[in-house]
Amino acid sequence: MSASQPATGPASTNIDHMRSEHYRFLSNLLATPPDAATLERIAQLQGDATALGQAYQVLADAARKTSSDSVEREYFELFIGVGRGELLPYGSFYLTGFLNERPLAYLRADLARLGVERAKDRHEPEDHIALLFEVMGAMAAGEIAVQPDQQAAFFQRHIAPWAGQFFDDLAVAPSAGFYRPLAEIGRLIVDIEARAFALAA
Repeated sequence: MSASQPATGPASTNIDHMRSEHYRFLSNLLATPPDAATLERIAQLQGDATALGQAYQVLADAARKTSSDSVEREYFELFIGVGRGELLPYGSFYLTGFLNERPLAYLRADLARLGVERAKDRHEPEDHIALLFEVMGAMAAGEIAVQPDQQAAFFQRHIAPWAGQFFDDLAVAPSAGFYRPLAEIGRLIVDIEARAFALAA
């Protein structure tokens, strides 16, 4: 998935830059399985003593122990499947039990107000977790011109109500191997962002 919007300037702080990098890292891996070169780069990641750092280290270890073919099969089983995958990574599904429901309409209206358009070569509904994280990454980087309270509102309306549960489900999905530590990273990012936005309110 991809969102397009004119660039408006660099991220305002180093923290915003790091936020953007985290969001985009997750978005890329949730949008499509990593190729061999991407796995090799992930395998070189070095964690630190924080919970998030340790989660990245576990992911790096997983990347060293797998192959792009294996992760591609895992991705297929998790998110595509024959008929459907083990998980449906869409906000409408998690919030209503169905695809293409009212939460998607609300999201589309908010994206239109932000000037964000879905790329023409992408056909998934916009409430896919990868696109939502891509939008958050673009906001954090200053590529979508919004105020901090607008970032918080977007997160709280379209991500916070369901993304944590999605990552919990991904962590225990039968086919999850490489994606299990990625789920922990996603869960931590959602929790960190929720706390930061609450403190800033």
